[in-house]
This record gives sequence, C-alpha cells and structure tokens, in this order.
Amino acid sequence: MKPLHLIFAAVAFVGGPALSETMATGDLGLVIERASGSVLLVDQSDRAALARIEGLGDLSHASLVYSPDQRFAFVFGRDGGLTKVDLVERRIAGRVVQAGNAIGGAISDDGALVAVSNYEPGGVRVFDADTLEMVADIPTGSKTIGLVDAPGRRFVFSLWDAGETWIADLSGEAPHITRIEGIGQNPYDALITANGRYYVAGLFGEDGLTALDLWAEMPEPTQVLAGYGRGEEPLPVYKMPHLEGWALTGTEFVLPAVGRHEVLWVDARDFTETARTATHGQPVFAMARPDGRQVWVNFAHPLNDTIQVIDTVTKQVVHELSPGPAVLHMEFTPRGHEVWVSVRDAGKIMIYDTRTFEKRGEIDAESPSGIFFTARAHRTGL
Repeated sequence: MKPLHLIFAAVAFVGGPALSETMATGDLGLVIERASGSVLLVDQSDRAALARIEGLGDLSHASLVYSPDQRFAFVFGRDGGLTKVDLVERRIAGRVVQAGNAIGGAISDDGALVAVSNYEPGGVRVFDADTLEMVADIPTGSKTIGLVDAPGRRFVFSLWDAGETWIADLSGEAPHITRIEGIGQNPYDALITANGRYYVAGLFGEDGLTALDLWAEMPEPTQVLAGYGRGEEPLPVYKMPHLEGWALTGTEFVLPAVGRHEVLWVDARDFTETARTATHGQPVFAMARPDGRQVWVNFAHPLNDTIQVIDTVTKQVVHELSPGPAVLHMEFTPRGHEVWVSVRDAGKIMIYDTRTFEKRGEIDAESPSGIFFTARAHRTGL
C-alpha cells in the first residue's frame, strides 16, 4: 500500500454536518474515551475535536498503533477486541474479538502485521493488517505483557507467570520463537529503545528491571536497579506504572519506581543507577519532551490530579500543574511545543505550552484516557 498523506474524503464533524474537503493525516490523533467505547479524532494545529467514532467495545484499558501511512489506527481493547479505524473516512474499517481479555499490541516494522497480547487465554495472536485475518497464534501458557515491535518483522513480549521474554520472528513462513528465561518475577510492562536495540522489562514481583540487548546473537538478561527499594517498606500500588511512555533524556533513562514516590535515573549505556528524584506521588507515566530537556510525570490515585515537570539537567522538579481530577495520560506534539493531557473526571483534554506552562486550549471528551498522535506511526515501540 502506498503512503496516503493527502486525500479527499467526506468528513463528519462533531456536532456538525458532513462536508467534502482536502485532508492530511499527519496532524491528527485519537483519544480513547474509556467509558463509552469510542475514540475522539482530534486535530493538533486547530486544537479541536473533529469526529467521534463509536462501537469499539471495552476501552477501560486500551491502546493503539498506526499504519505507516497514518491512515489507519489499530485499537486494542480490554475485551479482546482488535478494531481497525479509518481516520480519513472516520469509521470502523474492521473489528474482530480475538480473545477474552487483551492487554495491548504492536504493529510490525513493515506495517503488514498487527500483534495482540492476551491475558485470557494468554499468548500472542498476529493478524494481517489489511484484512484482520489471523496469520499466527502463539500460545504461551501465561499472561503476556510488554508486547513491542522490533526491527526485522519481530515482536518481543514477556510472560507474567513464567518470568520469560520471547522474541517472535515472523519474517519467514512460520513464527520462529526465541525463549529467554531468568527475566525476573512478574514482569508487568516493558519498553524498547527507539533504535530497537534494548528491551527493558519492569518487574512487579521484585525491585528492579531486566534489560536484553536484541543486537546480541542470543540475548542474555541483565539485571537493572536490582533491589532499588532495599530496606524500605513498599507502599500500596494503586495503579501500575507504565513503561511504554518511557523517557530517554540524552544518555539516561527516567523510569517510574513501583510503590515509591520517586523516579529513577539510569545510564542508558550500562544500565547503572545515576540518580533519584522525589515526586509528588507514585508515578504512572514519566515521559520525556521530544528534545529530552523535560520529563513530565503524572501519578496514581489518590494524588492523580497533579503533574510535575522535571528538568533533566538539574534533575529537580521545576514546575507543578493541577489540571483536574484523574490525570491519566500525556502526549507531546511531535516537536514538543505542546503537551496534551487527559483529565478523565473533568471530561477534558487540556493543552499546555511546554515552555511557559500556560494552558493553550481544552477539548471536551467522554472520560478520556490515552492520547495518540499519528506521528507514532514512525517510531519503534509506539
């Protein structure tokens, strides 16, 4: 399929009539409306909602990826639904309920395959991106988490129950699976670096993370930050941190600590701890502005009405915002001049200038959670 950057389409605006106009996809994004099973199509430059697309099932814990041409989104619902959304025609282009309980997915580097990781029945299922026909079923005997795409038509994921990471190579006629043991107790989420080299799994069952060098012939697990909470009583975890929105700032990762009121700084070259920054609450997302100069952090309940901004040179909190009740997600515009923030219980998307911290706009949304701009189509792991 050739890239489709500019096309003519009939478009239906929220609260307005359909009309015909020229449409580009690079400035668009989707917002998950978790309570209503819908997604909201938004325009970055206009800071506006364009359309609401309904009928996507249970989106209480949902994520999505984009096709390389930025026309289609593949939405992964909690109910096992895989929904293909056409951003140009503003409609559902296909939908399959492929499992009983799903936990995210990924798209291959060539855009041909979409993979979904499942809690029930476990394992990973892979689908043709054009037709949504299943092309591979990879049972694991475990809940699967941390599914990401890797170069070479590969998918990498971890097993909650078994403490393993699997690499599934789908470049041939049948999947070739590499199993790596000794990842650690209960991996709960994972990230892959932008160059596709390092896969890092966070551990819920123990303090620490595990890194794999995917450039190695046979990747060996490297323990990272083992025992970072040693000697401290862990706090109750009200919401699991997310690693997908990981922060890489220069030569350091910034990662949320499980059950701690702090973020951890890790040297990206040798995975040694370099610093810690105390935070307002338990971090959920620690996300870097695209230039790496700031890290924006939101927090778990009951302190989830606040965002803190950390300067990556001083590693100090330099600003604090209170957008409203239940801040769930943040998404930077591709060059980082603005950040969009979902405030679930206020029913709003708040938009802030990342230099002045002034609010630039807001958009009404129904229980908004994840925000996903189409620029993600060209980034590994997103």
